[in-house]
Amino acid sequence: MNRLMVMDGHCDTVYRCWSMGEELPYNTGALELSSALDAFGGYAQIFALWTAKGYVGGECLEATCKCQLGYFRRQMSCYSHLVTPCTTASQAREANQAGKCAAFLWVEGAELLGCSLKGLEWAHREGVCGVNLTWNHANALSGSHCDQPQQGLTPLGRDFVQRMGELHMLVDVSHLSEAGFWDVMELCPTGVVASHSNARAVWDRTRNLTDDQITAIIEHQGVIGLNFYEDFVGGGRGLDDVRAHLDHMLELGGAKCVALGGDWDGAQLIEPLSHITKLGDLYEDLLRHGYGEAVLQDLFYNNLMGVVRQS
Repeated sequence: MNRLMVMDGHCDTVYRCWSMGEELPYNTGALELSSALDAFGGYAQIFALWTAKGYVGGECLEATCKCQLGYFRRQMSCYSHLVTPCTTASQAREANQAGKCAAFLWVEGAELLGCSLKGLEWAHREGVCGVNLTWNHANALSGSHCDQPQQGLTPLGRDFVQRMGELHMLVDVSHLSEAGFWDVMELCPTGVVASHSNARAVWDRTRNLTDDQITAIIEHQGVIGLNFYEDFVGGGRGLDDVRAHLDHMLELGGAKCVALGGDWDGAQLIEPLSHITKLGDLYEDLLRHGYGEAVLQDLFYNNLMGVVRQS
């Protein structure tokens, strides 16, 4: 499977490795860069900076975010023969051609930026390409899917999203309240992703997207990353359940919009996809079930690569 090109939309590997004192290329988690590079013909990964209240002792979230960014920078420098930080698709393709992982940087939960325009602009200067407006907690920008779910974007949230558009940053609606989701759709003609979300019609969880939400992202030429967390996949049938979510999105017209968003190192993943290298098994399974290679190339690489800034 070393011809397989992969771009994945979400992992919490930076937080995990930073907190455990492990290295990105050589670690004991679900996403180990050295193994992925051996398994795939080209590999790009979105790395989230993440934490939550209660996870960081007495430190404030913004300070923890900066500590993780420092860790990420050191890893990029120490292992520059394996991985390259990227902000554009052209940089990523160049890194892939050189046999390196293309690493994109994200922030999961704008509270790590103080929910401020100043924090957003700092993140942009540091190479952050996208931001999840919320994690599971409501914040000054919006409610989340499970905390104040009726709360849409606040006035500050609207300003934040508009500024993201001006900075050509991607707005990530995974974890966001439904009210906030529709406010984002109103404000953003393009540049919207749900980096790690599944189909609610297949498995009823608030973190999964309704058909109307999926259709809106498709109409905005955005991207939805399939999440492999067992509680969002559901059903207990492994790859069969992943195919059910994929099929549902394809039936809604999402062939150019569905991608991978594994949630590596962020949750208990379904057993057949417990490690990043198992994506090769998913690819082979989909081929056996009649999915065309062109559709799979879009799913595994092209769709997500197509939505990041091109140059």
